[in-house]
Amino acid sequence: MVSLDFELFWGVRDKKTLDQYRENLLAVRAVVPSLLELFRKHEIHATWATVGFLFLKTRNELMESLPAKRPTYEDQNLSPYADLHRIGVNESEDPFHYAPSLIEMIAACPYQEIGSHTFSHYYCLESGQDATSFREDLKAAIEAAKRYDLNIESLVFPRNQCNREYLAVCKEMGIKAYRGTESSWLYQARNEGEDSLFKKGLRLIDAYVNISGYHCYSQDKIACEFPFNIPSSRYLRPYLSRLRVLEPLRLRRVSSNLSYAARKGLIYHLWWHPHHFGGHIKESLSLLRKILDHYLKLRKMYGMESLNMGELTRRLIQQVAYDG
Repeated sequence: MVSLDFELFWGVRDKKTLDQYRENLLAVRAVVPSLLELFRKHEIHATWATVGFLFLKTRNELMESLPAKRPTYEDQNLSPYADLHRIGVNESEDPFHYAPSLIEMIAACPYQEIGSHTFSHYYCLESGQDATSFREDLKAAIEAAKRYDLNIESLVFPRNQCNREYLAVCKEMGIKAYRGTESSWLYQARNEGEDSLFKKGLRLIDAYVNISGYHCYSQDKIACEFPFNIPSSRYLRPYLSRLRVLEPLRLRRVSSNLSYAARKGLIYHLWWHPHHFGGHIKESLSLLRKILDHYLKLRKMYGMESLNMGELTRRLIQQVAYDG
């Protein structure tokens, strides 16, 4: 399984950060077609968890689509609403805040599902928000997708801040599956203040050396609750030039886990941010190509198959109905 968090500027907190990431963000417009070409070649079924803002084509559409109730985070840098005055009128003028052309490109590509990353890159575990504002945000995201005749059924919580108290809201709004976190204390859902440099350091090491496990899951286990929690197995971290000598370890970390999942008949869920490919497109695509080539070998040897979140959800629903 593959899912991608597609957010452009909406996951960036301030103008200073935007300036730092400007080239990476602009490069997304080259990364997305390259990813889709790789996915076509390898027949990869992927879910693109897309921020609702990106569906809108003009500033007028954006202003008309804003949720009736919005979060009032204690950390005001988390909210995009204070910066609405800085947003351009359309995608041509402001490629950081609009992406209808990319969304149409993704929707036209075989095997691709467009899911939700909430409307405003909503943080479900931060202070200053509640279930009511989350419901309004998710409603706005679903309505934005309907402009493209897309029915949103899969959700990825920004920063993986899954608030289990909000799962009833997800079900109410038609969400059938979400991406949970790995089954390790290193990856448990938390707000920004609860994270630590120690945990971040261990997660970085875990990207190269297996210290937390394989994180592969049985279909039966995922089918036990609804909306279905389809947990992450591995975040494909950005290429780091200072650690380039360790790239073979990063490849082995993912490939060995894929092999384990294929042999055991388990689910493996890989994800990343497309804009993180922007700083080193060639190196990032090279690594991904090797991973997907390995998947093709596993498909031939063990019958491993690629599914997006929506496809797995439909299979789980059939299983639950049959078992019931």
